[in-house]
Amino acid sequence: QVQLVESGGGLVQPGGSLRLSCAASGSIFNIYAMGWYRQAPGKQRDLVSSITKDGSANYADSVKGRFTISRDNGKKTVYLQMNSLKPEDTAIYYCNADITTSTGWPRDFSRRGYWGQGTQVTVSS
Repeated sequence: QVQLVESGGGLVQPGGSLRLSCAASGSIFNIYAMGWYRQAPGKQRDLVSSITKDGSANYADSVKGRFTISRDNGKKTVYLQMNSLKPEDTAIYYCNADITTSTGWPRDFSRRGYWGQGTQVTVSS
């Protein structure tokens, strides 16, 4: 099985910074795109940013210029550096990854998306 474990959330004042991390573990054969989504109370879960295996990134318009996504393929980890945080960035942030697993012998390959458990980010004075 696969686990995505997020860390780095918390309470920060407006204008402050946080860095989220998401580490993947388990019977992983390959990781394709990785990304971050967020969900505020009463709202749908929206894409914040994603990054391909070769490092091509895209961002929601609301975070362009403030957030930076990166990944370390060797550590199977994706990061989200969040600067100039605003109260409207308050949400639960979820990590997502497109992963192929390899299990058993002969090996069985299976590819699907996985989600982390979420980490709370609160921006408030």
